[in-house]
Amino acid sequence: MIHIVFNEVEVDLMKQVIEMDETLAGDVWQIKDDFAVGPLANIDTEEGWQARLEWWRGLMQGSPYAADLVGSFDDRETVSKIKTKLDENSEEEVWIWMGQNQHDVTGYYWLMPQLKDYQGRIMVLYMNNLPFINEKGQIFYPSWLHEIQPKEFVKAKKLARPITLSEFEIDPDEWKRIAEENATVRILEGGKKIAGKEESFYDNEIVKNITGEWQKATRVLSNTLHRMKIKTGDVFLMWRMKGLINNGKIEVTGDLGKSWKDFDVKLMGAKSSSVAETEEATI
Repeated sequence: MIHIVFNEVEVDLMKQVIEMDETLAGDVWQIKDDFAVGPLANIDTEEGWQARLEWWRGLMQGSPYAADLVGSFDDRETVSKIKTKLDENSEEEVWIWMGQNQHDVTGYYWLMPQLKDYQGRIMVLYMNNLPFINEKGQIFYPSWLHEIQPKEFVKAKKLARPITLSEFEIDPDEWKRIAEENATVRILEGGKKIAGKEESFYDNEIVKNITGEWQKATRVLSNTLHRMKIKTGDVFLMWRMKGLINNGKIEVTGDLGKSWKDFDVKLMGAKSSSVAETEEATI
C-alpha cells in the first residue's frame, strides 16, 4: 500500500495512523508543490516545468527557507517511483488522501493524468464535508487532514474507494483546463471545483492586518495566515505583500531586499498614534 499526501505535516501524521492500524502499513509519499498558485502553462513539458521553478525561485528570495529549496525535489520523480512500484507488484495499491482545500485538490488533479493506466488500483479518500471529533470531543468539519486526530483517521479508512473509470476520463481534462487557464491563484469552490483568480486575490487579507502603526512584516504575515479563511502559503503571501509595497499601497521601512525580518510595514499615508497625538497637541 502506498499513501499519498500533499502536506509535510501529514507524512508524520500518516505514520502515526499506521502505527495504530497495521492494516494501513505502507510507504508514505508527499507531493510537495503547491499547484494552487503559480504558472501551469505547458507544465507537462520541460520548458513549462522549468518556468514554474523559476517563478518559485523569485518568490523564495529573502525567505527563511533554504535558498536551494526550489529544485531540491521533483514531484515528477516521486510519481515515477510510485509507478515503478505499481509495475513491479500487481497487488500494490495507491491511496490518495486529501482534505477539502485547493492545495490538496489541485495536487490530486495533477496526479490524475499520470496514474490513469492504473485504474482499479488507485483509491481516494476525500474528506469533503465530513464531520469528525476534535480533541475537545466536539464535532467539526476539517479543511485539512492535519486537523484530524490520528485515531479519527483510522476510522476514515472506511471512506477509501477506487477512482472510477469515469473520473479517470473527466479529471485529466479538468486538469488540462486548469493548466490552460493558467490563473495565478486557484481556489476550491466546493466539491472538486477549482476556480481561477487573479494574483491579487489575497491582497485584502493582507491589508486587513496592517494598521497605521509600524509592524514587523513577519507579524503581519503570521496574523494573516492565522485569520484568513481560504488558506495559502506564507511564501506566496509575502510575495503579494512586497507587491503591495511596490504598488504604493503599503509603506515600508527597513531593507526589503534582505530577509523577511528586516523590514516593517504600515498602511500608506496612515499616521502613527504618536505622530497624531503630537499634531493634535500642537493644534
